[in-house]
Amino acid sequence: MPTGKVKWYDADKGFGFLSQDDGADVYVRSDVLTTGTTTLKAGTRVEFGIVQGRRGDQALQLRLLEPAQSVSKGLRKKPEDMVNIVEDLYRLLENIEAGYRNGRHPDP
Repeated sequence: MPTGKVKWYDADKGFGFLSQDDGADVYVRSDVLTTGTTTLKAGTRVEFGIVQGRRGDQALQLRLLEPAQSVSKGLRKKPEDMVNIVEDLYRLLENIEAGYRNGRHPDP
């Protein structure tokens, strides 16, 4: 069976394209997704069967070769960036605490 990656997939429209390892594109419809799979994320490795359709190659069946990447994991900041953010937050909270200890609310 050929392998490749998801080029793009629109879950609302129910179709997308796969990119074979040799570079050719393959059309994929939602009805060939495995049970429980409702969407495909770009870049996910897949294995698929191919049938020749009226407009070119179409995926006949599809199997994920790797789990889909977590969106939140991709949005995480690097640990070295988080150090500065946490240090700034810590200083801010210390200043607020000092104000409360002196009977003052923080400035708006």
